[in-house]
Amino acid sequence: MSKARITWERYELKLRNPFRLSYGVSETRQAFILRLEDGSGFGEGTIPPYYGVSEEEMTACWARAAARSDPFPEDPAEIETWVGKDGPAPARCALDLALHDRIARQRGMPLYQLLGLPKPQPRPTSFTIAIAEPQEMAQMALQIASYPIIKVKLGSQDDRARLAAIRAARPDVRLRVDANAGWSREDALDLLRPLEAFDLELIEQPLEKRDHEGMGLLQKQTRLPIVADESVQTLEDVESLARAGVQGINLKLMKVGGLSAGLRILRRAQALGLRVMLGCMVETSLGTTAMAHLGGLAEWLDLDAPMLITNDPFTGLQYDHHAVITLPERPGIGAEPAA
Repeated sequence: MSKARITWERYELKLRNPFRLSYGVSETRQAFILRLEDGSGFGEGTIPPYYGVSEEEMTACWARAAARSDPFPEDPAEIETWVGKDGPAPARCALDLALHDRIARQRGMPLYQLLGLPKPQPRPTSFTIAIAEPQEMAQMALQIASYPIIKVKLGSQDDRARLAAIRAARPDVRLRVDANAGWSREDALDLLRPLEAFDLELIEQPLEKRDHEGMGLLQKQTRLPIVADESVQTLEDVESLARAGVQGINLKLMKVGGLSAGLRILRRAQALGLRVMLGCMVETSLGTTAMAHLGGLAEWLDLDAPMLITNDPFTGLQYDHHAVITLPERPGIGAEPAA
């Protein structure tokens, strides 16, 4: 940890249930919480291991920032230049969030207002069910019977059986599917027609992240929106995916470098006619609340991370019995360290 005006702490998030994706199984995730001097702003840098970002790269980025003597920016428009392009996206995101939080706190206004965005209205988020045996996933769906939207992780054997079990248990629920790049083109083409029968809202990241062309080819074969997630890390990715013909993107602050880059990507995506989901990693209420401030601009919300962990170190956005998100009435991001 640095002793300078920027400090950070590694924090192990404990998952409420083992989280199985196409990449593997985990029971914990590593988060980093960044703090500006005197608690004037907080940021988060959290990324799953399958993104291939090392902790050494993250902390080196913050050490360079902590050693600088130039003042923090006083205008949101200056933040991206101050942060620079060195370092991995989640490390830059942590700095970006902390600096936005600082300015908004100083001005006594919530983040969405600082950014000139519409005030997000209470809306439900999807809730994620990780890969398990079909009947176990169905039981999980019944345990959240009041939640109106479920995102189902697929990308392994028996995907049809898993989805059939959930749909039978919850005929009322809005279902989204996320394969986390777990299918080949052949697998995805074989699954498209059967999956359409389950009345899905969308299919997220069916193919590996570099296969933009394949995602577009799949889109041409189905009425369901194909939504890119891992594929979306830069503005150039959005341009490529739009050319390929996908219908939507899942925007996550941690993979694009923060609010400055995220807003630019969001607006460009909409200009290209893409539909936008606001997503999150398995992260704390700090990062998730920051993303929720963009809620007035997006069609879909997938901001359930705080509901998936048992030891959230922050309080921020609130969830009601129906997974409806409400932003806190506080200046800045609105997330504060838990007591």
